Amino acid sequence: MLGLAGGVWVLAWWINVRLASRPATPLTRLAIPATFGVTILVLWEGVVRALEVPSVILPPPSAIALSFARNTDILWIDFVQTFVRGALSGYAMGCGSAILIAILVDRSPFLRRGILPLGNFVAALPIVGTAPIFVMWFGFGWQSKAAVVVAMTFFPMLVNMVQGLSSSDAMQRDIMKTYNASYWQTLVKLKLPVAMPHALNGLKICTTLALIGAIVAEFFGSPIQGMGFRISTEVGRLALDLVWAEIVVAAITGSSFYGLVTLIDNRIAFWHPSRRK
Repeated sequence: MLGLAGGVWVLAWWINVRLASRPATPLTRLAIPATFGVTILVLWEGVVRALEVPSVILPPPSAIALSFARNTDILWIDFVQTFVRGALSGYAMGCGSAILIAILVDRSPFLRRGILPLGNFVAALPIVGTAPIFVMWFGFGWQSKAAVVVAMTFFPMLVNMVQGLSSSDAMQRDIMKTYNASYWQTLVKLKLPVAMPHALNGLKICTTLALIGAIVAEFFGSPIQGMGFRISTEVGRLALDLVWAEIVVAAITGSSFYGLVTLIDNRIAFWHPSRRK
């Protein structure tokens, strides 16, 4: 069985090498990671069954898929609780407020020198230490999870936005002064367009932080639903197949969210030199 697994790996490696040597097309860009992913699942299934690994240690992909199909209603409820109510709301509040504060920071050197060092300090705080505090402050509902997400996404977004607003060069700013443009005219016509790629990069970074923050926050207190709640409780019941099903939902959700923001990035900031091919 292990020899067969090695043969499958070598075959998949050869297929991917052949695909990678061809000109990049939408089909090859999809086929290469798909082939690699299917190979990993096949090897996982074969090795777990060949070595008779207990399901409480590592269930095979077939058992995870079966648990996924049987518990779609539970997975959907957990998805809504964690992502829609906690992660997405906190993401919107954290990133939106960071953009507004970044404009104030750009206008005030005092705020730039005061808020940014404080932001670096807060961003370095461990989530396992701050999450229980937010749960005590805001309760066990989605509000505490959203607060954790705001804390995790605010300062990365703020740093990216401030850097973007200050990335215009001196000649561009001098031209705006020559035309007697006010600060707000300069902001709308120069600084915000120049900052757009930085802002979109910050939004992409915060997509993963938002979901991670909401899930971890649910470990420290949650109603009887949510991805983090389900993972922590099902681990105690040794239902590892359902735990892995929740992980699959989280992975698909995070990847889809990141992909959506990346698609928006490619549509909006296509004109920027970093986006040109």
